[in-house]
Amino acid sequence: MKPSYGLFAALVLLLSAAPAGAQDFPSHQIRLIVPFPAGGPSDIIARVLGQRMSEITKQPVIIDNRGGQGGVLGTEVLAKATPDGYTIALSSAGALAISPTMERVTYDPLKDLQTITLVAKAPEMLVVTPDVPAKNMAELVALAKAKPGKLNFASTGPGSMPHLAGELLKLIAKVDIVHVPYRGAAPAVNDLLGQQVQMAFLDQPVLLPQIKAGGLRAIAIGAPERASTLPDVPTTAEVGMPDLLAENWHGMVAPAGTPAAIVAVLNRITTEALQDPTVKEKLAIQGATVVGDSPEHFHAFLDSEITRWAKVIKDAGVATEK
Repeated sequence: MKPSYGLFAALVLLLSAAPAGAQDFPSHQIRLIVPFPAGGPSDIIARVLGQRMSEITKQPVIIDNRGGQGGVLGTEVLAKATPDGYTIALSSAGALAISPTMERVTYDPLKDLQTITLVAKAPEMLVVTPDVPAKNMAELVALAKAKPGKLNFASTGPGSMPHLAGELLKLIAKVDIVHVPYRGAAPAVNDLLGQQVQMAFLDQPVLLPQIKAGGLRAIAIGAPERASTLPDVPTTAEVGMPDLLAENWHGMVAPAGTPAAIVAVLNRITTEALQDPTVKEKLAIQGATVVGDSPEHFHAFLDSEITRWAKVIKDAGVATEK
């Protein structure tokens, strides 16, 4: 039996509609949610990346800062957005991999979000104040064991990457150091310089001027490779702690249900922007190394990060709100 003309026409229309949507995308401005206030590392990375994406697409990429709750509030806004590719977000390790274990959030990062690409990684650096009589990791661990509960480590808040990096150090080195949370990196650095706290894992950009001025001493960097900005500082693996990896990272995500063809276009645009030499250079100033991978690879990476930090939270006995 021959198919009717109407059925054939409908089939042709159905098959041609999907690629047409992807081919026309984007046809107007894209909203890029940054779940942090303006001026911070995430915001700077988003603006650099967004500008290049706009040049590639010939469409405006509008930055929408939705700060609050360590990136959770802005990520919640993204999860509830229309899944058409015109609302995306540059979220971070805290909101995507740590907060869902630490507190009640309204989204499941693996189910309610569509991964696009891992944008960049920014390793944390362990520093101590000049009055701490430890020049390297071995001496620092020995000091902490000799004086349990006497060394304080600063963080940018409960559940932040600097906080969990300190907890991971406690677990691996089997030392008793005390967590002192702050509302951001700036007040944490101020109290480090004032020697109110003795050590911290923090992002490189906020530490670099103080390290070079002698106000803080770098002990190790929580990454597989040394930093080009401080090539003399060893990695945690080089000091005998290969599992002490503490890298903040930023990833591009969309609401779940965004069509696969649109996700593919967003991935192509973002990864192309990340390969631009100017983008790489500007992100390097923020202590970040560009990545750019597939949605599937980023999803697997996110899954592994959730599992890894959930174990640290459980093993360290970190208080949660769940």
